[in-house]
Amino acid sequence: MADSNRLVYSTEHGQLDKPMHGKGKKKPKQQAQDAAIKNPAKQGVRIRREVKGRRGKTVCVVDGLHLPESELKLLLKRLKGKLGTGGAVKNNTLEIQGDHCEKLLLLLKQEGHKAKRSGG
Repeated sequence: MADSNRLVYSTEHGQLDKPMHGKGKKKPKQQAQDAAIKNPAKQGVRIRREVKGRRGKTVCVVDGLHLPESELKLLLKRLKGKLGTGGAVKNNTLEIQGDHCEKLLLLLKQEGHKAKRSGG
């Protein structure tokens, strides 16, 4: 019965059952920058559809375009004009409002980019 009287929690030290101060902690997950594509020349352009974190609004995200920001803005302007929708350049990706993945795939291939559909 000695275990039933053992101190489990203290307001000074917190929970006493678990190791403290980094002992037994899991290593933090790698940052997105660490998990970047090793050789972007071998990777093509990826188009995916996102809804999460956007209040239910659908957005098509185009990744893998290794262009300067000025050229990304020009490409985005052409794509928005052809699709009749809005969009933005964020973190070297294009975000186009609405579910236009198949149309984007065709338009990017016409522009000369090697594009693939990503996700489900």
